[in-house]
Amino acid sequence: MNQDRRCYIGIDVGTGSARAGVFDESGKMLGQSSRPIKMWKPQADFVEQSSDDIWGATAAAVRLAATEADIDATNVRGIGFDATCSLVALDERDRPVSVSPTGKDEQNVIVWMDHRALEQMARINDGGHAVLRYVGGIISPEMQSPKLSWLRENLPDCWNRTRRFFDLADFMTYRATGDETRSLCTTVCKWTYQGHLEPTISCSVGSWDDTYWQSIGLGELVSEGYWRVGTCIRPMGEPIAQGLTKKAAADFGLNPGTPVAVSIIDAHAGGVGMLGARLAEGTEVELEKRLALIGGTSSCHMAVSREPRFVDGVWGPFYSAMIPGFWLTEGGQSATGALIDHIIFSHARSHELEQDAKRRGITVYEILAEVLDRLATGTEFPAELTKKLHVQPDFHGNRSPRANPHARGMISGLRLSDSVEDLALLYLATVQAIAHGTRHILDVMSQSGYEIDIVLTTGGGAKNPIFLREHADITRRKIVLPKEPEAVLLGSAMLGAVAAGDYASVTEAMTKMSAADTVIEPCQGAAARYHDAKHEVFLRMYEDQLQYNALMTR
Repeated sequence: MNQDRRCYIGIDVGTGSARAGVFDESGKMLGQSSRPIKMWKPQADFVEQSSDDIWGATAAAVRLAATEADIDATNVRGIGFDATCSLVALDERDRPVSVSPTGKDEQNVIVWMDHRALEQMARINDGGHAVLRYVGGIISPEMQSPKLSWLRENLPDCWNRTRRFFDLADFMTYRATGDETRSLCTTVCKWTYQGHLEPTISCSVGSWDDTYWQSIGLGELVSEGYWRVGTCIRPMGEPIAQGLTKKAAADFGLNPGTPVAVSIIDAHAGGVGMLGARLAEGTEVELEKRLALIGGTSSCHMAVSREPRFVDGVWGPFYSAMIPGFWLTEGGQSATGALIDHIIFSHARSHELEQDAKRRGITVYEILAEVLDRLATGTEFPAELTKKLHVQPDFHGNRSPRANPHARGMISGLRLSDSVEDLALLYLATVQAIAHGTRHILDVMSQSGYEIDIVLTTGGGAKNPIFLREHADITRRKIVLPKEPEAVLLGSAMLGAVAAGDYASVTEAMTKMSAADTVIEPCQGAAARYHDAKHEVFLRMYEDQLQYNALMTR
């Protein structure tokens, strides 16, 4: 064990697990661990978790990652947290408060993907509020103000008992430090906080919009001085208070006082972890020509600009919400990894496929890739296998750029057959549909001035050659994989390095701790023309769905 080694821990709380990664000053991962977290779905569109369970899983992951990295507490210079944009409720003694129709206090987290607040969302969007200009013109049910409105209207006991509402990433830093500082990232992106305005609270960057909260029926937050949702809002990477408390340090097996950085959203941590990577030594990094694609249960598409760019149906522009001094534009797809798994594991052949994968010691995705390779024999290019099979991927609504949570999935071209070969083709068509969704987001961004030519990719999809090939070919952009595949964990560790004072800024850490690896070039010729035609089908399927809906409401 090297006692002089400087290390940083990145902690990522995702939808299904809490992960920790240990990195050195160059961004090399030394060890990592993951622990599952519980989830409840008490009824349709309701998704809930437990903050205590999340903290316990995180503590276990940190200890295991440190053991794998062969470091001790003295090596850890700083910690960064990221998490999904889930809503946490605590009472005056920091005990969980139920956000669930079950009334169980353990279930005190509304998960980001929860869509219970559709009615509240619609009411807010009908109000024409000025702050909506900075969320693509339309509030999403995945954001916090519709969820807060739902809680006040449907669970008044929860509303009255809760003394602290947190975005999950900010809950993690609160549990770690005892300090209520919120992140400029979480509050700007999910709470309609305005980071570009002059501060109205002494220790904060930016300001709340009193009129917005009063007009949506949550004026008591204003009259309270916002103490339940945040009175100290700071940029990501700043050190919080005195660092780890004794209790948190004991949970993590680290030293009290270890610097803890102001938090960041999980996808945004991936952007920090990738966008500064140089494609070759000495080359310039043109941040405004890059997009970070962070794939998991859902996907996020992160682009930045020096000036604000307003893109209808795409979240933002958010000032300094990912890279300091830059405006963030955030596209997204509500279900990507979740959709692929739904298509595979709800199919009649899924059990057979799983058994075969277990017997051979490989994944179902590898088996499907083998089937597709066999089916593609004799074709000009593999993508044309889906010439007569098309998927509209909005099974969980459309986050961007249509911003329609009521959209639904569609499949055209099914046969009276349910073989493994049929499943493989449906799998390919689904991956293609997700890639067409990314192309749609990029096209809309381009209309507002973006000139994206490089897509840096991390997450589950980045480990899937079919996902990568189809995204390069369909978007017509270079797909670049970072040297460190766990870019989300690395982004959070970068914040820990900044909080420790070992790098002067987030942008310096981005350039010093990340590097590019594989570059995948897009197709040309007949394959490109095929994807152009397929994209027309993708766009038309959504319009057809709207016509069907109109026919059924006459």
